[in-house]
Amino acid sequence: MTEENRFKQRYQAGNTPWDIGRPDSNLIYAVTTIPIRSCKVLDIGCGTGDNAIWLYQQGFRVIGVDTSDIAIENAREKASKANAECVFEVANILRNPVEGGPFGFVFDRGFFHTLGSDKERETFAEKVNDCLEKDGLWLSLLGNADEQRNGPGPPQRTARDIVNAVEPHFEILSLVSGAFGSNSPNPPRAWVCLIRKRH
Repeated sequence: MTEENRFKQRYQAGNTPWDIGRPDSNLIYAVTTIPIRSCKVLDIGCGTGDNAIWLYQQGFRVIGVDTSDIAIENAREKASKANAECVFEVANILRNPVEGGPFGFVFDRGFFHTLGSDKERETFAEKVNDCLEKDGLWLSLLGNADEQRNGPGPPQRTARDIVNAVEPHFEILSLVSGAFGSNSPNPPRAWVCLIRKRH
């Protein structure tokens, strides 16, 4: 089963623990403390749109893409209720060019870690690089392989997986161990990776 079909089934079944109903705390922290200037943003794997809507409310112009049509329908409904003029499209960035770039900021919460091979991750990093303007920033949240886990959770990647994929296109500004924003009392551990497009 492809990743796209697997996610479609999970949205249909309502088995979406990553959909927490609010923006991720790691995104809020990065945008408000670095700070990341208002610009055009691409939210990859945007899900039902909570992060994109929050970014719009902070003055960003936001395009969100996801492979799930159910997620995109929900994102559009949420944005309409919030009067957030985000653009949401069903698209797989690995196969579909994204219109509306270049972007000053790319955010992905849990897309990068779904890619199981070095080659797929390298291709994804190249696609993100192509989307970004000069000195553009990419914030990625990935499942952290340092977590010893007994139950289900997000795919886990090593720091080496990340570094191997993003070189030579990006300069790593920070790569820290943290946790996903979550409704669980024990949130899954995450890599919080902020990188900048090389000249």
